Amino acid sequence: MSEQRWIEIETKISHQEALLEDLNQVICKQQETIDLLEKKIAGLIERFREITGGDSGGLSGNEKPPHY
Repeated sequence: MSEQRWIEIETKISHQEALLEDLNQVICKQQETIDLLEKKIAGLIERFREITGGDSGGLSGNEKPPHY
């Protein structure tokens, strides 16, 4: 294999390593965001349960709301 071909291969590998590192950083940031959103959702669910007394506001699945 020629010297130029080796240089091209090494250059491509170098670019792929940089891209892989960039993608890894994006994935890590996305996971941090997902974790934060999951905590917020869990907090909102807990708050909703506290406000409604642990049920769905007193309505069963088939019961019509009072304004009907």
